[in-house]
Amino acid sequence: MSFLSTALSPENRQDALNQMANTQFDVLVIGGGVVGAGAALDAASRGLKVALVEARDLASGTSSRSSKLVHGGLRYLKQLNFSLVFEALRERKLILETLCPHLAHPVKFIYPLERFAWDRAYVGTGVGVYDILGAGRGVPSHLKHLSKKKTLQSFRGGKIGGIKGGIMFYEGQLDDARHTMMISRTAASYDALVATSARVTSFLRDGQRVIGAIVRDLESGREIEVKATTTVNAAGVWTDDIQQMVGGKGQFKVTASKGVHVIIPRDRIDSDTGLITETEKSLLFIIPCPWSDDFWVIGTTDTPWNLDLAHPAASRSDIDYILAQANRLLEKPLTRDDVVGVYAGLRPLLAGEEDQTSKLSREHAVVSPVPGLVIVAGGKYTTYRVMAEDAVDAAVEQLPGKIGKSITDKVPLIGADGYQALANNQDKLAVEVGLDEPRVKHLLGRYGSLIREVVALIAATPSLGDPLDSAPKYLKVEAVYAVSHEGALHLDDILARRTRISVDTWDRGDAAAQEVAELVAPLLGWDDAAVANEVEHYRARVKAEIESQRMPDDQTADAARMGAPEVRVGAETPGERGAVPAAGVGEGKKAQGL
Repeated sequence: MSFLSTALSPENRQDALNQMANTQFDVLVIGGGVVGAGAALDAASRGLKVALVEARDLASGTSSRSSKLVHGGLRYLKQLNFSLVFEALRERKLILETLCPHLAHPVKFIYPLERFAWDRAYVGTGVGVYDILGAGRGVPSHLKHLSKKKTLQSFRGGKIGGIKGGIMFYEGQLDDARHTMMISRTAASYDALVATSARVTSFLRDGQRVIGAIVRDLESGREIEVKATTTVNAAGVWTDDIQQMVGGKGQFKVTASKGVHVIIPRDRIDSDTGLITETEKSLLFIIPCPWSDDFWVIGTTDTPWNLDLAHPAASRSDIDYILAQANRLLEKPLTRDDVVGVYAGLRPLLAGEEDQTSKLSREHAVVSPVPGLVIVAGGKYTTYRVMAEDAVDAAVEQLPGKIGKSITDKVPLIGADGYQALANNQDKLAVEVGLDEPRVKHLLGRYGSLIREVVALIAATPSLGDPLDSAPKYLKVEAVYAVSHEGALHLDDILARRTRISVDTWDRGDAAAQEVAELVAPLLGWDDAAVANEVEHYRARVKAEIESQRMPDDQTADAARMGAPEVRVGAETPGERGAVPAAGVGEGKKAQGL
């Protein structure tokens, strides 16, 4: 067992699939989002034998498309859901201070006041309660009421006639896709087997009991039987499909809410802090980009989505809504020409009686509809660890013998150990590795103490220390490391999740596609034809997404986005999308109800 760093290389993936075909597991986890990865880590760190399968890539769904915040949830105070706020604030502290200080950091926000007397009392009270609940929970307890003058000194781009004052407080932020990937690698360091591009086509059954699953390798088309005493399904927005697969009426219903965000250059908004305010439909966040000082992340929407679950599309109306809400606060309005990138994700919400998804529950539920199967659904990104713990607790109830309680509140992710000392000495580290300090800071924020693995690749091949010609914020080594250590199998994995080239370059990574494909081809065994195929599929995806963002509504945007086929062998064709789940589950003959 290695408690250091386990490389999720192509060879490691193939070995994991081979072992899965010949091993009896305690827990099989379906879905490589943050909850599935968290469940794999929770079970493996208890000493259980664990396998994790994901149909596409780690964090390829909801877990790469969040607001990038680690927060308690101001909106839940309005719903008087104090328990959820308190739970989330406790988890925020763990994430920021213990689990991944290399990936998550406190960030300062201002809540601008637009109606001085009413907002000062109403918002001030709410944020004040929030600050008290969160005191000592990972960020400075430093709420301040600001005058109009003080607010505009920090938020210099604010609308002079519209901003009456502000309230300053702190939240946490992280790059969600890298965080989810790091959780998966940490699970692998505790001997969990991890395989992406591995879709569950049906469950194995012994009478009513689920005893594992049939898994199709989407890279080769091979199918294997993965046997497990318990199976945890963390399928997110595909939860209802899983409930149908096992037969019978589901014990709860999950509905999808679409959240859209846009990426804006940092110089378009003159502010030292992030901004949060309430809109008629949701909260508006203007967030300093967690992976680059060059951008803002602005969102979000909160609207029902019942179209293609695998590839939710942002429409022109979504983007215009976000820009209009931001422009309420800005002296110099934003336009569509300011938008560098756009991403859309789906929140899996527990359905209730409300028509508006913004009012549905962000709490989670864990059920066992049949023996051997546990389903976890709902929740929010910040509380992933609690959801994972509850799901594994339910699985453990069906396992023989005495099994310890969860310890994941004490298990730092790989890259955390030694990070702070390296960060305190980054000037010396820069000299040691031969890179400038800004570049070392960038690498430390992405890899933590694993930076030494990255620079070792540069030492072996010095040209990898050069920036990508088409995306110079990133080094060539980062694309190579994404494949050799971080589980990336396709261009989209590298450009959309291991890096953010797909949303933080003006051409959405169109130029980078060829350059990166040629860099990683030797690691993935791609010949010239395979390189051309990857580039063609990636560029088709970019074209389809840009086209969808010109469409007026969800239906037309979805139709435009479905024009880009999947690159993975055996993945659904565009015409089949929306009928086939993507979080580890697929279209096998036994998958009744799909």
